Amino acid sequence: MIARLAGPDDADELVRLRAVMLRSLHTASWDDDWQKPARATLLDRLAAGTMAAFVVDRPGATGLAACALGVIEDRLGSPGNPFGRSGYVFSVATDPDMRRRGFSRACLTALLHWFRDRDITRVDLRASADGEPLYRSLGFERTSDPAMRLRF
Repeated sequence: MIARLAGPDDADELVRLRAVMLRSLHTASWDDDWQKPARATLLDRLAAGTMAAFVVDRPGATGLAACALGVIEDRLGSPGNPFGRSGYVFSVATDPDMRRRGFSRACLTALLHWFRDRDITRVDLRASADGEPLYRSLGFERTSDPAMRLRF
């Protein structure tokens, strides 16, 4: 199977797969008001080249089976990352009926190549329990950095 770089025509399916991923992580209900602004941000960032999405088309049907999205982040340098550029992976998702076929692996592998081609030497993500074996198999390791969040 081949993962391809997503384009603007894939935006609706990418947002749909993000909802699949989010619903698998959160049992609380929510409205879908987030989808329209998420689609707009997706299109803007893809056009700017600071975000990429790799997808696998649904075999024998229209739509997508899986995706992996990533962004390039620019921060101040540090001893382990002198130029401050890093990648961040998010929205790795596969439709439930398409899982266990290597689709997410293909998407994520293509995304990691995209980062390497842009001289990104550090890539971060947050792993669900279900996703951690895939990420570990690709070389990701747990870090000591604790995540914290503040909402306004």
